[in-house]
Amino acid sequence: MSAALTGTGTLTRLALRRDRLTIPLWALVTGGLVASGAGSLEGLYGTAAERTEAAASMTANSSMRALYGPVFGDSLGGLVAWRFGTFAAVLAAVASLIVVVRHTREEEETGRQEMLSAGAVGRRAPLTAALLAALVVNAAVALIVTAGLAGQGAAGALALGLAIGGTGMVFATTAALAAQLTESARLAKGLTGAALGLAFVLRAAGDSGTADGSSVLTWLSPIGWAENVRAFAGERWWVLLLIVAAVLVQTAVAYVLTGRRDVGASFLATRPGPAEGGLATAGALAWRLQRGTLLGWSLGFLLGGLVFGGMVEGAADIVGDNEQARQIFERMGGQSALTDAFLATMVSLFGMVAALFAVGSVLRAHGEETSGRAEPLLANAVGRLRWAAGHLVVAFGGSALILLLSGLGLALSYGHDLGPVLGASLAQLPAVWTLAGLAVLLWGAAPKVATAAWGAAGLCLALGWIGPALDLPQAALDLSPFGHLPKLPGQEMTWTPVLALTALAAALVAAGLAGLRRRDMTS
Repeated sequence: MSAALTGTGTLTRLALRRDRLTIPLWALVTGGLVASGAGSLEGLYGTAAERTEAAASMTANSSMRALYGPVFGDSLGGLVAWRFGTFAAVLAAVASLIVVVRHTREEEETGRQEMLSAGAVGRRAPLTAALLAALVVNAAVALIVTAGLAGQGAAGALALGLAIGGTGMVFATTAALAAQLTESARLAKGLTGAALGLAFVLRAAGDSGTADGSSVLTWLSPIGWAENVRAFAGERWWVLLLIVAAVLVQTAVAYVLTGRRDVGASFLATRPGPAEGGLATAGALAWRLQRGTLLGWSLGFLLGGLVFGGMVEGAADIVGDNEQARQIFERMGGQSALTDAFLATMVSLFGMVAALFAVGSVLRAHGEETSGRAEPLLANAVGRLRWAAGHLVVAFGGSALILLLSGLGLALSYGHDLGPVLGASLAQLPAVWTLAGLAVLLWGAAPKVATAAWGAAGLCLALGWIGPALDLPQAALDLSPFGHLPKLPGQEMTWTPVLALTALAAALVAAGLAGLRRRDMTS
């Protein structure tokens, strides 16, 4: 076994060096988000009576339980665990899956792992190094959360930190399994992301039906385990054993699988596709490569719209008479009627998530380039711009489609206002396209830092989802292009920011394509 781990220390240091900016940023954002939550919630619920009333009203509302889970404790720490725990666990899981896939399957896909394995590197060393890098991320998150909330109760702070970091490690090992099963980093991330989405849906479905986290569906979800640790509410330390068991079992299975395959191989072979017919053009090839992803996002947005649309009528019940909570929705959705503000909030959140799809679709072309698959294609009578255009049509047109479907789901579930809700959904497109345009610019002009577009999209999502609750200044919220759009429905349509952002997106795309034409192709 020791021979199989030869070189683990060197590969771990290499992974940490390559992610020397990404890992601290993820840890600070995720941990700092939770640690700073106490101050913002104290401003909302300053007295014990207000906190008790808020906990009771939030737990009694099935829609709020589906979003955040039940409130187990009415202390300030308990409210922080309720409001930020689930979101932080998801962030930790996303960071973990990215780190693990980056240093396992992505290394094999690009051929770098084969060169490293020619040296004194054991068969299981790359996987071990990737998991250790993920452990560093999650340990840092747990430490920041524990230190930041220690003033609210050391035991509760430690329990919350371990629950969030442990959830990240569960999905790190899930990603390690997916990396053994698939031939591509994209598919490994997709499978792990689907598992994360399923975990969130199971927890939401379970919590919407029960007010104490006891649903079987909740217990089937690792996110539900983190919730049921019950930080700041009579901690259930034994629940952490479920997280430890899941990590150990998945790690053991991944170790067995990685020892039974060759570098670059997988257990789920990719189905070969046709070389002619429907793939006669570069655009058809881009569609073939991304149609599965677009279909998954389309179904997810339609279902999400249906779910959130059913909450609209209960928007007033969600905030009750709490003026501070009402102000949060109004900051996110505009100074209009509460129902319109809630709809505007949901529409904006769908837009911010749609930006992730758009950025990912653009960077799929970057992945085709760095993996070497684009080079033989471009050696034929296919121009760079025509090749890139196929992927950009999917990115920009696909984002419009999924936003349209989310608006359709919202309107159908809400029961009326089809036109205004669809219009409000499509009004998010200029901001989505601006972030996609930034991805095109980075890919075309500076391909080595193209993945920084993920950071920009993630920052906008964090600002839009958490910024109002943290009472961030408007100047900070305006760093996101979504902060400049009219809050529809409810407000009057203002075309100036919409046209300005559309023009900015077009300029970014033009600059990126100009850079792509001039530079050498990378591999």
